Amino acid sequence: MRAALLQLCSGDDPEANLVATTDLLRRAAGEGAGFVLTPEVTNCVSASRARQEEVLRHEEDDPTLAALRDEAARAGIWLSIGSLALRTDDPDGRFANRSFLIGPDGGVAARYDKVHMFDVTVSEAETYRESAGYRPGDRAVVADTPFAAIGLTICYDLRFPHLYRRIAQAGAEMLLVPSAFSPGTGAAHWEPLLRARAIECGAWVLAAAQTGTHPTTTTRERRTHGHSLVVSPWGEVIADGGTEPGIVFAELDRQAVAEARARIPSLSHDRAVTGP
Repeated sequence: MRAALLQLCSGDDPEANLVATTDLLRRAAGEGAGFVLTPEVTNCVSASRARQEEVLRHEEDDPTLAALRDEAARAGIWLSIGSLALRTDDPDGRFANRSFLIGPDGGVAARYDKVHMFDVTVSEAETYRESAGYRPGDRAVVADTPFAAIGLTICYDLRFPHLYRRIAQAGAEMLLVPSAFSPGTGAAHWEPLLRARAIECGAWVLAAAQTGTHPTTTTRERRTHGHSLVVSPWGEVIADGGTEPGIVFAELDRQAVAEARARIPSLSHDRAVTGP
């Protein structure tokens, strides 16, 4: 399977983001990709709750989801929409950070709501409280496709290895980690964590990322790390997208999963422990 990770610099204008995403998606499909992946919050990167309230829509009304489903059907490809920021009917008004796996017929094959919220103080100048605007999901997801069983995760989930072990033991052969990783933590932790999840699970890891300084209509600027990565089941970095928007291609071999798990069958070696 030829995969294409789209590295984006989405802003807080969903219409403009859709134009950029569609252009790269069509280029990727035209160059033979059968599986195209976009990063976290493909439709809107914004640090402003007021701006999100203005532009976000419910899933059934979201123009980005509708358009990308049509594009997948037109090209006859599988598409991972890394995530979309969407309105919900929650009484507290919080949004959903929701990933979609789209089949070549344009249908939604799977949905996943980000479980772990990025509530951290990286430094005095860099603080995040994702749970203030987004409500967490509570369900792990593995989707079957003709080319692999796919485990869906999003960004900060990467720091919780038990989630990946759970979905790998449930059969996942590819682990998706669409992200908008912060620059400070990205430089230190992004690649090591992705490689660790691949090694621990003996699975392909595909991490499409946001990158750069994101266009904004407000004064609250957002920057992300970039470096979309493809990591093999043996932990080798197969492709790195650097820091510019574009497309990262990789050839994915399902057999590599079986080979890695046969060499190190740790997924079947769990033992019960007591304490501390």
